[in-house]
Amino acid sequence: MPPPPGRLVLLDSASLYFRAFHGVPESVTAPDGTPVNAVRGFLDSVAFLVTTYRPTRLVACWDDDWRPAFRVRALPTYKAHRVGADGGEDAPPALGPQVDVIVEVLAALGIARVGAPGYEADDVVATLAAREATGGGDPVDVVTGDRDLFQLVDDATGVRVLYCGKGVRKAETVTQDWLHGKYAVATGAAYADMAVLRGDPSDGLPGVAGIGEKTAAALITRHGDLAGLLAAAQDPASNLSPGQRRKLLDARDYLAAAPVVVQTARDVPLPAVHDALPVAPADPDRLARLVDRWGLASSVERVLTALAGVRAG
Repeated sequence: MPPPPGRLVLLDSASLYFRAFHGVPESVTAPDGTPVNAVRGFLDSVAFLVTTYRPTRLVACWDDDWRPAFRVRALPTYKAHRVGADGGEDAPPALGPQVDVIVEVLAALGIARVGAPGYEADDVVATLAAREATGGGDPVDVVTGDRDLFQLVDDATGVRVLYCGKGVRKAETVTQDWLHGKYAVATGAAYADMAVLRGDPSDGLPGVAGIGEKTAAALITRHGDLAGLLAAAQDPASNLSPGQRRKLLDARDYLAAAPVVVQTARDVPLPAVHDALPVAPADPDRLARLVDRWGLASSVERVLTALAGVRAG
């Protein structure tokens, strides 16, 4: 008999643990009273995803750099409003220590975790998805609450996004048809070009003044891509209105820089990743200590049960 079909799940980990932190009450604590709401929520999300989508491989993709220098050089406003007094990310004080616990638990479970200096998790996700497509590998599910990763959607190579904007349990499956129905763009690449025009205040991207989401999608669809649209803006005989041409030409510096910020890097130098779902915890003794220290018995048991369920077929 042929082996069962494989599936690779790539977690946008920061997106998941931030959502867990804000979605699970801080009253969820370890025995000593330390909040573990993000840890518990993250692990419960992993258990649900493994049970529901039954991947054969899984990678927790990590932000080794939440605001990479190459993006800040291109557009200094990138995430500038999120910089804290110490120069790092302005995150809730109770979250940082929990991220360290998540790292330890993933290692003890044997679930792959991958980051790269100077890159965001988005870039790690994109690089691993591209590797899979180039090598003719398994279909890929990208789990995120960040719309930026819609640009990776590609029906031909089997890359889809499980968008958990309303929570992991209400994840929407984003395909090219979904993108067309929601945003009137036909591909993930067109979504990225539309996002440049539209902008994203949450990331410090102003967009092109006077061009909203619907107009942006229509312009990209009509002109093929951002390069085609910019060429049309420079042509007085194009079918752009004088107002649209002026708005685009006034924003030419932004439009030259923003794609560096919006588009994911797909050539991050990553090592080979052992991403098969673990058949047993990599370090049972360490896992037991972490469970006792942080009061994680129920969440870790849910993950172990989910992993056993996939192995059992």
